Amino acid sequence: MSQKNKLYEWIRCCLDGAMKQCTDLKNRVLPTKTVIEFYHGDCVAGMKGLDAKSVDLVVTSPPYNLGIKYSAYKDDQAREQYLGWCDEWGTAIQRVLKDNGSFFLNVGASPSNPMLPHELADLFGRELFRLQNTIHWIKSITLDGDEEEETVSRGHFKPINSERFLNDCHEYIFHFTKNGNTPIDRLAIGVPYADKSNIARWAHTRDEARDRRCRGNTWFIPYKTIRDRNAERPHPATFPHELVENCILLHGKANQITVLDPFLGIGSAAVSAKELGVRRFIGFDVDESYLKVAAERTGATIQKLTASAL
Repeated sequence: MSQKNKLYEWIRCCLDGAMKQCTDLKNRVLPTKTVIEFYHGDCVAGMKGLDAKSVDLVVTSPPYNLGIKYSAYKDDQAREQYLGWCDEWGTAIQRVLKDNGSFFLNVGASPSNPMLPHELADLFGRELFRLQNTIHWIKSITLDGDEEEETVSRGHFKPINSERFLNDCHEYIFHFTKNGNTPIDRLAIGVPYADKSNIARWAHTRDEARDRRCRGNTWFIPYKTIRDRNAERPHPATFPHELVENCILLHGKANQITVLDPFLGIGSAAVSAKELGVRRFIGFDVDESYLKVAAERTGATIQKLTASAL
């Protein structure tokens, strides 16, 4: 939905007299001009310049230590060194996150490193945060047909040539909060009921007669088909901006919040924040070439990370 259509929807809602629904919609999607700040430099150093408890929402996907070829980062550290580094930036996020904030961490695995997502969930969940939700990002899926329907496959995946391992068609999104009790707007990314009689049956939709239920913790978000990787997706490990949109909408009150992505890459999180009218967006990256792509996508400028920049 475009920013203009979102505004029209809010106005129509007000004219219809549904003021409660208007307030909910306004808090979620009424567009504002997003202040976007991109910083070229290390995110741990950068977050030291942010005030404590100044960020409402963090959505990010760090390097997975799988040997991916980034242009300005070595993605094959020794295991303990990598986990120690993750503890550093996780601690920095914990300091800047508000008490009612949310931290969505996207991380994947590989046959050579299958325990990485669980190690990070354990690392952050033991002392820094509470693991409030575990979401499965499905990138490719096959639905078996019956006698009347054909088998259908949707999405994209990177095939694994192996006699031991299955193709990896999903990644994790861990939702961390400080206390484990941060409210979320589940119906902001809800889906229609297949059985419409459920609208009146369940209390959370009956009051507002909404044909919408919780989507659940399985999100099918395929990559869009591209023809030229270097031109259309010049980064070896991006996530779709729809994934970030879900996280922002779940948190709610987009036009009132500050969103942070410490590993900005080519700016998918910033694109989503701008489209949803987030009040302020902050992104860090050590690779200036990725930041330039992010700046082109959002119209933002890049600042060199200095003590006086933040």
